[in-house]
Amino acid sequence: MPPQTLDADRLRADLHGRLVLPGEPDWDDARRAWQLTADQHPDAVVLAATESDAIATVNAAREAGLRVAAQSTGHNAGPLGPLAGTILLRTSGLASTTTDVAAGTVRVEAGVTWGALTAAVAPHGLSGLPGTAADVGVVGYTLGGGLSWLGRAHGLASNHVISADVVTADGVLRHVDAVSDPELFWAIRGGGGSFAVVTALEISLVRVPDLHGGTLFFPLERASEVLHAWREWTGTAPDEITSLGRLLRFPPLPELPEAVRGRSFAVVELVSLLGQEATDAALAPLRALVPDLDTASACGPAELAAIHMDPPAPVPATGDGFLLRDLPAAALDAFLSVTGPDQDFPVLGTEIRHLGGALAPAPSAEGARGGAVSALDAGYAVFSAALTPDEAAAKAAHGHLDALRAALDDWVAPTSYLNFTERPGGAPFADADTLARLRRVKHRYDPTDLVRGNHPVEPSAG
Repeated sequence: MPPQTLDADRLRADLHGRLVLPGEPDWDDARRAWQLTADQHPDAVVLAATESDAIATVNAAREAGLRVAAQSTGHNAGPLGPLAGTILLRTSGLASTTTDVAAGTVRVEAGVTWGALTAAVAPHGLSGLPGTAADVGVVGYTLGGGLSWLGRAHGLASNHVISADVVTADGVLRHVDAVSDPELFWAIRGGGGSFAVVTALEISLVRVPDLHGGTLFFPLERASEVLHAWREWTGTAPDEITSLGRLLRFPPLPELPEAVRGRSFAVVELVSLLGQEATDAALAPLRALVPDLDTASACGPAELAAIHMDPPAPVPATGDGFLLRDLPAAALDAFLSVTGPDQDFPVLGTEIRHLGGALAPAPSAEGARGGAVSALDAGYAVFSAALTPDEAAAKAAHGHLDALRAALDDWVAPTSYLNFTERPGGAPFADADTLARLRRVKHRYDPTDLVRGNHPVEPSAG
């Protein structure tokens, strides 16, 4: 049957939130993603206020022959494309958290950010598994796996999902967990947002009684010395420490702090779950390099978001990443041959994150209890991001990022990490058997491909 026209009047009447159509006064604000280089032009935008708004949106889209893309913040909006033939369901209005302190769990609606979750649970000595930015949405981050500052000790965030409330393509609200709906529950834990519109997650929390974190700053000219020392140090670093080596080139923007404005650095960023004495002992080899500035100290969960210095507001940026099987000295030399201080690499930040520990694949019996992506089969992850105010700048940035990927081709892992993949294509995020199973789950719950994820999984009955 050919697509019908969206019945906007009926959808508006069914919503507690708002429907925004092209040409209306707040259209540009409604369609805008956090990632400002993603120029989204959906057929309509629903600003959801309740769970029932997600149901109404799915039903309206199905009846009109449209698709639905759920989005809280839009940090990884690029792969979605312009969204033609799609209703963009903005979930930022679904922002409640409910913490069960005794059970050590929290229920978060689809619009909750990591900053809000941390604020809700930190007073109880609890934490989720946050990434580097407080304004990233919990749900989208977790559906993509969730690589946390606490990851080497506690694994991917997707492994800590206890249950989910979702709206499937038939407009049915389902509460899914390992017992009620094991296949769909498996798929959403690391398989992305293609299987249903997730309206809430229940997540198990961790206790963080003794948290340390911060950054060691060195001049960019010392990049080779510092990153090679960090690389060797990661070979013996305890699982309680998650770290990354990073090159930063700050533009001379007035909104940046004077201490970094227009300057460039080689840095080591880290978070430790060890006590003060054990953390200091572990960091001694890095501190022996005598950093210009050392901010590593005791901190609370809310302070983790400041370590990586991510932009505090939406920006026009271009980024991408990939996984490395390992990081021998030759691989790091290849990385520096493209990104180092003597190279024309006009990228704000490029980093190598240490994986392993609880992020590594578990023995088969234990791993079988996880979701679609329950581990990262790689030793390190690379991610780079450039400020790109226009299309020409974005195209140039992609060229630099492609050159870095090519330089490291001998060490690139066969799979990718969804939340670091900001362009379509590239390595698959799971092995062939997992992807085939995901396609079967997609076919069972969404055979017409109504629900649109930023890294799509197409339905397959086979």
